Amino acid sequence: MRALVLSEVKAPLKLEERPPIHPAEGEVVVSVQAAALNRRDFWITQGLYPGIQPPVVLGSDASGVVSKVGAGVNESWLQQEVIINPGMNWGDSEEFQASDFNILGLPRDGTFSGEVLVPESNLYKKPKHLNWNEAAGLPLAGITAWRAGVTQGRLAKGETVLITGIGGGVATLALQFCVAHGAQVWVTSSSDQKIQKAIDLGAEGGVNYTRENWVQELIQKKVSPQLIIDSAGGNSYASLIDLASPGGRIVNYGATQGPPKKLDLFKVFWKQLTLQGSTMGSPNDFQSMLNFVNEHQLTPVIDQVYSLEEGNEALASMKNSPQFGKLVLVVS
Repeated sequence: MRALVLSEVKAPLKLEERPPIHPAEGEVVVSVQAAALNRRDFWITQGLYPGIQPPVVLGSDASGVVSKVGAGVNESWLQQEVIINPGMNWGDSEEFQASDFNILGLPRDGTFSGEVLVPESNLYKKPKHLNWNEAAGLPLAGITAWRAGVTQGRLAKGETVLITGIGGGVATLALQFCVAHGAQVWVTSSSDQKIQKAIDLGAEGGVNYTRENWVQELIQKKVSPQLIIDSAGGNSYASLIDLASPGGRIVNYGATQGPPKKLDLFKVFWKQLTLQGSTMGSPNDFQSMLNFVNEHQLTPVIDQVYSLEEGNEALASMKNSPQFGKLVLVVS
């Protein structure tokens, strides 16, 4: 089987021919049809992620067909079309992940390969309304967006929601989830084109955060969000505290701009704000997300599709975040 392998950081992935893999007890082999990229994959190639141990096959997301099952696995999984929950060893608590929680694609080999080995417990049936590429784009971004918006954010129908940095896979699925829940969604982006695409997906509107007065623009539009879903952090976090409605919630699933230089706790306690962290999600989160996707027939936005041989090109394109939605590799 072919696999894209990280042999060293800050170097192109190598396309290698590897022997077939075989499942141990409780495991299955999935023949990968399509694999989606995540920002995590890019950070790993740049050496900006903890615990990097080359050689390793990257990739956390996949859709495919179960081709082999290990001892103790229900054989009805054979030849089933599936997607994979990339979160491994979540643990017993719904509140937080266990200390040995990890994500498929590091430390264990991931989905940029003809086959991937996963525990049976991480298998879920592929939504029938999604094609291979769309299904591959759902798992990691979907569960992250779901936990941030619904589980941790306590999203409710009719609320006003602000999603920052629209265009990334998580933010785009968060938009779709919030709209389907009946929320009024506003977005920010550095691209007016991405804002328009968000409006096409059901957003009320948006502002370009590269403009100095973007906060005032939202205030003038009377946008006072009860829920803010953010992945940037950084100095703009102070503006989110200003924008949040009294009693509102700000949920962070990332901090790509680093920590804020200043956190105005006086505003936080006077406005009765909740500042909430969120990482991936539990198996229950994943199942709830999948049920919602099936119920509302939601389709992840796919920006561009590459071949496995074009994996390095796809990764390089993530550097400046031009995409709206997911980047996908066709594997089989």
